[in-house]
Amino acid sequence: MNTTTPQPVTLTPQQKDRFITGWAVAGLLALLPIVVLSWVVVLSGERGTMCLMYGEQCSAIPGSAPYGAFWLALSAGLAALVWPRARRTCARLWAVFLQWSAQLTLGAMILSGA
Repeated sequence: MNTTTPQPVTLTPQQKDRFITGWAVAGLLALLPIVVLSWVVVLSGERGTMCLMYGEQCSAIPGSAPYGAFWLALSAGLAALVWPRARRTCARLWAVFLQWSAQLTLGAMILSGA
């Protein structure tokens, strides 16, 4: 019986770059569906309808916060895509993390109220 211990998997720099690029592209492709589906859910409820039709029971979130989160997610995703591949992989990774954090926060802001 061969009882060798498994060795940890190490990724090559090219594999790391593809991984980061894949998550950046996935985030950019998911940004608009997240926004649209969040609004559909909000507007299908009673609170969202009241806000849309009568301006009552609307969210207390400032109007510029969702726009800021949208543009932050978009710009961080694009920055991760255009960043030079061979340098500063850690910075690209943080840009993708910031992108996903901003767009999930945007979805949560939309879902929290109209």
